[in-house]
Amino acid sequence: MSSRTESMPAPAGIDAAESSNIRWFVCALLFAATTINYMDRSVFSNIEPLLHSVRFMGWNPAADKFHQPVFDNNFGNVLICFQLAYGVGFLFAGRVIDRIGTKAGYALAIGIWCLSSLSHSLVTSVAGFCIARIFLGLGECGNFPAAIKAVSEWFPTRERAKAVGIFNSGANVSFFLTLPLINYVTSHSRLGWRASFLSTGFLGLIWLTVWLIFPYNKLRRGATQIQAQVAPGASQKQPLRMILKNRGTYAFAIGKGLTDGVWWFYLFYLPMFLNRAYGKSTSQAYIYILAVYVISSFGSVLGGALSGWRMSRGHSLNDGRKFAMFLMALLVLPLVFVPHMGTLFPTNPWPATLLIALAAAAHQGWSANLFSTPSDMFPSSAVSTVVGIGGAAGSAGGAVFTWIVKHNLSTHPLMIFAISAGVYLVALALIHLLVPQLGAKRLEQQPS
Repeated sequence: MSSRTESMPAPAGIDAAESSNIRWFVCALLFAATTINYMDRSVFSNIEPLLHSVRFMGWNPAADKFHQPVFDNNFGNVLICFQLAYGVGFLFAGRVIDRIGTKAGYALAIGIWCLSSLSHSLVTSVAGFCIARIFLGLGECGNFPAAIKAVSEWFPTRERAKAVGIFNSGANVSFFLTLPLINYVTSHSRLGWRASFLSTGFLGLIWLTVWLIFPYNKLRRGATQIQAQVAPGASQKQPLRMILKNRGTYAFAIGKGLTDGVWWFYLFYLPMFLNRAYGKSTSQAYIYILAVYVISSFGSVLGGALSGWRMSRGHSLNDGRKFAMFLMALLVLPLVFVPHMGTLFPTNPWPATLLIALAAAAHQGWSANLFSTPSDMFPSSAVSTVVGIGGAAGSAGGAVFTWIVKHNLSTHPLMIFAISAGVYLVALALIHLLVPQLGAKRLEQQPS
């Protein structure tokens, strides 16, 4: 994976494109869209306790001896509807975005998920929530295929992972914004929990308005001309059969399928761990969970910038990308010690929290580089399709890993954490076997 490349003259127009700050405004839009995306999907979980007081909703209004709402299977059913729609939608969203273009495709995706979010405020039954969540999943699955395609259209190779890391950190930033927003609007509005869905839905509509006004395609002409000079045929439509024949498609899908479920495990496990091992309530655990999100945000940006930094020092695209992914995979390994932290530090949650935070930060750095590989291996006209296929694989892999965790965490915790710690190295090894040289067949990597 280690090799240096000789300096090659940049094609005409590259310097001008890189000196413009417009691409960073585009990155800011992608960051905002990703933040809103995660806010919309997390509102339901945050307002779920309020639904127990609404009897006609179908939620179980009973309480246990501690006067806390009894968990109702309806909540799980609604979540499953979203997850299934989100995973299946990936198979189609990427292809649609490649066909109609980034601007139109992103507008369509966020339009669907914003209207779906707003529609939650009209729901009067569990079935209504299920339908609204299905459409929300079908819209939200378009975010990453469109965002990654936009990065491939606006950013040079060495900056792509950094740009992905920046906009992907919106997933973490949403944590800081969602709960305060929900607490404010539910306590200051007569609409109660319904105001939560209206507030995040309107945030999406504001973003959509800015996106439609922004002359994306007009300002991107320079970047399009650069792509035409560097990689002839990059703007041509790519047949699906050719994409499916390319080993790079399966390399990306394997990377997503093996590691996506681990990210959700990090975040879902921590609140339970803090409660079971240290007796921390939800409010008491907030500071520890906050630390995980803050540290993982830094990991997203720094891990993404690492590959570009290495390339700027003369290393090849293949070396820069895989070196960064290898380092991130190594930083996850200490996660295996988490099951022992409750015994070693029975009154101090910070050691376990920081190990999980390090793993979460490394995952985000890994993802920033993994998300950049489709643009390393494919022309921009195929990137969304590949990202969509990988997203579907990630959803499927996440479901499988969740099933494994469900049946083994309480009895074999060390096994679960060992899998979580080692799966990144396995994924990278398989990616390297399938694609020994990232970008080797891309014309933009060849000297002119």
